[in-house]
Amino acid sequence: MKLEEHYRKLENMMHSAPFVQFTGASVSVKKGEAHITLPVRKELYHAAGAMHGALYFFALDNASFFAANSLVEDVFVLTTSFTTYITRPVSKGVARAAGRVVNQNRSQFICESILYNSSEREIARATGIFVRSRIPLSEDIGYK
Repeated sequence: MKLEEHYRKLENMMHSAPFVQFTGASVSVKKGEAHITLPVRKELYHAAGAMHGALYFFALDNASFFAANSLVEDVFVLTTSFTTYITRPVSKGVARAAGRVVNQNRSQFICESILYNSSEREIARATGIFVRSRIPLSEDIGYK
């Protein structure tokens, strides 16, 4: 399989998930990188009127996850550790997460991701560790 086909199948996998469809998020995958866009909507707010931190985690983790899985063509990768730092609230526009693999070895991928608001101001950042699973990339999980 060509790498571009692998990247498109990973994108389809994310877009097929019901939670992703609810959030309106989308992904773009390249070798060792991924970008998530997430419309900021009132349905995603916490009680104080800004996007809930769970959505920060969602965007950051997915950006890192897909960056790591872009380098693995046979199985799903798993998040084993993920540290998130939220630096400012966002209540309008589109949030954009950029994730990349910063180190890898035989057993793990170390990734970092940054979340930006519509003005390209950093609103959160994260680092994570990902490992290969035994779950095959298949149509059963939307990889098609």
